[in-house]
Amino acid sequence: MPNFEVIHEEESIHVRKETGTEVNYYIFDESELHLNKIMPHTIQEWHFHEKIDETLLITKGKLLCKYIDEDGVEKSCYAARNDIVKVHDSVRTFENDTDEITEFVVFRLVPDGKDKRALIKSDKTVVAR
Repeated sequence: MPNFEVIHEEESIHVRKETGTEVNYYIFDESELHLNKIMPHTIQEWHFHEKIDETLLITKGKLLCKYIDEDGVEKSCYAARNDIVKVHDSVRTFENDTDEITEFVVFRLVPDGKDKRALIKSDKTVVAR
């Protein structure tokens, strides 16, 4: 495996979905990133993942997040630029109810149940050059 690489947009898998979403998929061995664009007045299908954990970073516009809570009640909230959405294992959908394109990055991982916060915080070695 190379120790540094740049993956260009043309190397991603680009999909235009019938639901009005455009996605560039960047798929790696242990993770995946999606660059999503949801067109104005568009809603995605309701869905969930059994093993994949998703975190969204809104980079442009406003996203209406709808989900089913632990009691089976449908709830909703908005997320806007620089907001993070942790969806966990919820049944959810995302909607752009505005007149502008909404853009966000989806970080997808398959968690193993181990708390890696200490490792993530401390795994840096400064090198003098």
